[in-house]
Amino acid sequence: DTITYNAAISACGKGDEWEKALQLFSRMGESKVQAGTITFSAVMSACEKEGEWEKAMQLISIMAHSRVEFNTVSCNAAVSTCETDGEWEKSLELLAVMGQSKVELGTITFSALISACEKGGEWQKALHFVTVMAASEVELDT
Repeated sequence: DTITYNAAISACGKGDEWEKALQLFSRMGESKVQAGTITFSAVMSACEKEGEWEKAMQLISIMAHSRVEFNTVSCNAAVSTCETDGEWEKSLELLAVMGQSKVELGTITFSALISACEKGGEWQKALHFVTVMAASEVELDT
């Protein structure tokens, strides 16, 4: 069932086995087991460690088409995956998805956005997000 698959996918992510996490996710669909927000978050977290941003973007698309609710954890995992490879443009696309879905932006979101912009050589955008973060009263790490 879903809980068992979620636990197995999460374990794969913790063991740096993102490909196995994706295989389990695929097997869920074949077995007609319903994937939920937690499932998608676990798969994206597994992809994050290896910077598999393309997979994360595919998962976001599947979530939207499946009408699975976005949440802060799933979106942060996707943004962080993009951040790993400095894919700042994709991070901004995800920011738009978060806004449309009314997902709360937090410290992790802004940190990943800022880091993605920095890695992509977009210091002006990074500075912009620091300003937005401060204006939105998101707690700054100290």
